[in-house]
Amino acid sequence: MSAAEIRNYSMNFGPQHPAAHGVLRLVLEMDGETVVRADPHVGLLHRGTEKLAESKPFNQSIGYMDRLDYVSMMCNEHAYVRSIETLLGIEVPERAQYIRTMFDEITRILNHLMWIGSNALDLGAMAVMLYAFREREDLMDVYEAVSGARMHAAYYRPGGVYRDLPDQMPQYRESPWHKGADLKRLNSWREGSMLDYLDAFTANFPKCVDEYEELLTNNRIWKQRTVGIGVISPETALAWGMTGAMVRGSGMAWDLRKKQPYAKYAEMDFDIPVGVNGDCYDRYLVRVEEMRQSNRIIRQCVQWLRANPGPVIAQNYKVAPPRRAEMKDNMEALIHHFKLFTEGYGVPAGETYQAVEAPKGEFGCYMISDGANKPFRVHLRAPGFAHLSSMDTIVRGYMLADVVAMVGTYDLVFGEVDR
Repeated sequence: MSAAEIRNYSMNFGPQHPAAHGVLRLVLEMDGETVVRADPHVGLLHRGTEKLAESKPFNQSIGYMDRLDYVSMMCNEHAYVRSIETLLGIEVPERAQYIRTMFDEITRILNHLMWIGSNALDLGAMAVMLYAFREREDLMDVYEAVSGARMHAAYYRPGGVYRDLPDQMPQYRESPWHKGADLKRLNSWREGSMLDYLDAFTANFPKCVDEYEELLTNNRIWKQRTVGIGVISPETALAWGMTGAMVRGSGMAWDLRKKQPYAKYAEMDFDIPVGVNGDCYDRYLVRVEEMRQSNRIIRQCVQWLRANPGPVIAQNYKVAPPRRAEMKDNMEALIHHFKLFTEGYGVPAGETYQAVEAPKGEFGCYMISDGANKPFRVHLRAPGFAHLSSMDTIVRGYMLADVVAMVGTYDLVFGEVDR
């Protein structure tokens, strides 16, 4: 067969799995092993979140936010409740702001641990996943202790957070799997409050990040798969609306926590890691350093929260339920409780856009209120959607195996992409 008769061929790349980036279907046009064109197909995890949020009272859609990017749960909640608070003009207590800041960073570590484990697994390294999930379980216990749920917390509420941090962490009980010295070791961090637990975790975590780096950073196979792959110039990153590690990996120090501070980030001491070459390897290094910086922020929040007790939700019965003790003696408070959780509350007419620096980039909520008890319009700005849009531009000219590295480095979760 002559060269003139050889034609490109199309192939399906995915979907491979019903969650995270495994939901992605790419139609690749290939010239041998080289990608000529990539057509990302979105639509395999459609949840209709925006329309569902428009059909329910404001306070009944917080749980939907957790299920968008289900690896960055509380950060999604943060953008949504900030939009409601802005339209209502509510002032959030300072302690609640510090708790939100702390849990945003706990969520960032949770996200990056999932990312480093799954991305390494995509490229053939299995041990990192097991290491990362070890620390991930420690932090999932914090989610569960404060909200009662391991993943979909619904912990942030308009005006603050659901409740204050617990004084006691749950402990492991003796079982065939945990007993004796092993049980004592597992419970050694859990003998005090949640703040004691987080103190122990943050003191130990830098050593754990060192272990991840020991497995990957100078590993020659890892570098062969990531160095010089998927290079994104600063101009390209800006043109495609990239945010988070995608734009910082290309050398631009853009981070909403510094540029447009919210919660208590203006009081935090931390650095913004940036890359040099804009390749998969730089984005890996940026995310690893972000875990270290998040650890710093959590330690600062723990220190402040120890010294400053106070309310964790606004004393505004329009948006916050009465205390249980009040409802036992006050019929008016009881009626208000039921009214709040069934009808919700009216929000003054207006529109707002509130964004947070989620682990994957800028996650924003554009909300319009017409004065009713449910939003007239909710539109969510998902970082993964903007990043996925650039897939064709970025992967052209690379090999088929490099597409795997690129999909991994995008850190996609399709609940937010196909919302």
